[in-house]
Amino acid sequence: MVEKIKVLIVDDSAVVRQVLTSILESSKNIEVVGAARDPIDAREKIKQLNPDVLTLDIEMPKMDGVTFLKNLMRLRPMPVVMISTLTEAGADITLEALEVGAVDFISKPKIGVQEALEDYSVEIIEKVTIAAKAKVREYKGTVEGLKPGKKLDADAVLEKKTGNIRFKTTDKIIAIGASTGGTEAIKEVLECLPANAPGIVISQHIPIAFSKAFTERVNKTCQMTVCEPKDRQKIIRGYVYIAPGDKHLLVERSGADYICRLNDGPPVNRHKPSVDVMFRSVAQNVGPNAMGIMLTGMGADGAQGMLEMKENGSYNISQDEESCVVWGMPGAAVKLGAVDKEYSLSQIGAAILNYCTE
Repeated sequence: MVEKIKVLIVDDSAVVRQVLTSILESSKNIEVVGAARDPIDAREKIKQLNPDVLTLDIEMPKMDGVTFLKNLMRLRPMPVVMISTLTEAGADITLEALEVGAVDFISKPKIGVQEALEDYSVEIIEKVTIAAKAKVREYKGTVEGLKPGKKLDADAVLEKKTGNIRFKTTDKIIAIGASTGGTEAIKEVLECLPANAPGIVISQHIPIAFSKAFTERVNKTCQMTVCEPKDRQKIIRGYVYIAPGDKHLLVERSGADYICRLNDGPPVNRHKPSVDVMFRSVAQNVGPNAMGIMLTGMGADGAQGMLEMKENGSYNISQDEESCVVWGMPGAAVKLGAVDKEYSLSQIGAAILNYCTE
């Protein structure tokens, strides 16, 4: 008999506690062992109940969620899924929580919370299940006082074409896909790169309310310029283009240039942006002039697209299992034979530079 994942819910809202309990206990693999109304209450219940996963509200009385998270990850690191509001302030705090060590987050609006959480019940169960298996790290910093429908593949946005690109150019494109744990992994990779590195396109699974804040946060830490692209924006050296949270990002050829195209097609593999869609566009339009990189993330989005890149001459690498928060997407790409070489996260920046100077 498989042991159930023990979850402790920490939220000051009785409604949210009730709804999350109902959703999580609808899974035969999850048991909600308790609920706490604030961090002080949670601290005692963690000791008593020894949960496998914590869901943690960001905005609570007595101590905010991030401060509590810093204490928790410093003294007793464990998988945490944040419950965050879909606001600009909520985005900044959520991204800080991911920096501290939270595995993932569940978004809730300011109004209609019960209905919104119920709509995303499958995703909530999936995120808690993945979090239970995720690798967590000790926090070493200071502590201050769409409802899933039919699963579509990339054909829904971009039809697969046959035939390879047979020419190579000096213009390189780096294409990166990521999901759970990816916000921090992307930052770590980009911080290693010089200001004149080749153009980089990124699809990270993230809601639109958070994608702009994420882009601005990464831009502050990198030598390259990081932006959310506009449709038909030219891809040039020294720039990183991160897909908006409500559009697919594609790469197309326009004369002698590569350009970004934003596509409002349906979610693919339940995601928008989808890594599969971006990688397919790179396979079809960049081919041997591209490098594909798969970072940490749950699921398999991007694996098929990465295989298409390899078949069209791209050089592909992935983050290794040991350094991933979740080895879902990289693992799926490796199993398909789409990856030329695996690297630890700390080695990927150097691997990009080696590729660019070959």
